[in-house]
Amino acid sequence: MKKSLIIIVIISSSFLLSCSNKEEFKTIKIGMCSDVHLPTMHDSERRITKFIDSMKIAEPDFIIELGDFVIPKEEYQHMFEIWKSYPGKKYHVIGNHEMDGGTTLAKALEYREMNNSFYSFSQDGFKFIVLDCNDKKDPNQKGYSSYIGKNQIRWLKEELQKSTDPIIIFSHQGIGSDPNNPGERYSIENADSVREILEKHNSENQKGKIICCFNGHTHHDYAEEINGIWYITINSMAYKWLGEEYEYRRYSEEVDKNFKWIKYTAPYKDPLFTVVEISTEGYIKISGKKSEYVGPSPWELGYPEHLKKYVRPEITERLLKFMFN
Repeated sequence: MKKSLIIIVIISSSFLLSCSNKEEFKTIKIGMCSDVHLPTMHDSERRITKFIDSMKIAEPDFIIELGDFVIPKEEYQHMFEIWKSYPGKKYHVIGNHEMDGGTTLAKALEYREMNNSFYSFSQDGFKFIVLDCNDKKDPNQKGYSSYIGKNQIRWLKEELQKSTDPIIIFSHQGIGSDPNNPGERYSIENADSVREILEKHNSENQKGKIICCFNGHTHHDYAEEINGIWYITINSMAYKWLGEEYEYRRYSEEVDKNFKWIKYTAPYKDPLFTVVEISTEGYIKISGKKSEYVGPSPWELGYPEHLKKYVRPEITERLLKFMFN
C-alpha cells in the first residue's frame, strides 16, 4: 500500500513539475503583412480590408505592417482609417516608399501616429525592436538608401543591452542575405556589421536572446538561419515587382491609365498576410497563405528562372526551430 502511494506521489510530482515547466514558456501571436503598396493597386481597399477583417477574427496579440504601406496624402486617408479600425494594438515600420511623391519622413510619421521611425516596445514577456533602414550612408546620397546609421546603431546597442526578455526585430529592408544573390549581397549595405552586433549580443546573453528578424521589401517568400538567428522575409500583400522590361497589361485600359505601375508587376489575385506564433519553447510557426498570379506568371514573361524558389504568390507555412537556452 505504501509502495503504491509513493509511486502515485512520484508520478503526481513529475506531472506537476512538467506543467510548471510548460508554464514558463512564453508565446506570442503576431498578425503580419508587408509591402501593401496601397497607391499602386486599383483594389487596395479590398486587400487591406481583408487583412483587417481576418485579424479581427484571428485576434493576434498585435498586428504590424513591415513598410511600403502608403504615402501620406489626403486621397489615401480612408486607407489609414481602415487600418486604424483594428481594435487591438498595431504598429508600423517605415519602408523606402513611405516618402514618395515629395513627402517627408515627418509627415509619414504624423500619419502613422509614430513618435520616431525606430522604436521598441514590450509585450507578454518579449521585447520588440523596430528599425528604420532608410538612413543615408552619405548625407549627399540621392535616391533610396538602405543603411542603418551611427545614431541608430548606438541606440540599438543600448536597447539590446538593457533587455532581459527574448527579442524579435522588425525592419523593412532585410538584415539577412538577399535571395536575389544569396551569400553575395545584402538588403542593407551594413548588414554584416549589424549581424555582428546581434550575434555578439546573443553570445553574451542567454535570457534576452534575439530569436528572429522579420523584413519585407524584396517581395520574396524566404527564410534563412544565420548563426542561430532566423531572418524571415514576409511576401508582399499585393504583387512581385518585375520591372519595365516585363511590362504586361493585366487589367482594363481604364485601370492601366489610373494605376500606371501595375503593368510592371505580377499581381497576386488574393492578398497575402500571415499570423506568426513564436514561443520560447523553441519554435516559430508561420501560417501559410496561397494565391495565384493575375495573368501570366513571371516565368512566362522571361523572369530569371533561378528565382523560382523565392518568387511565388504565397507565404509558405513554416515551422522553424531555434535553441533558446
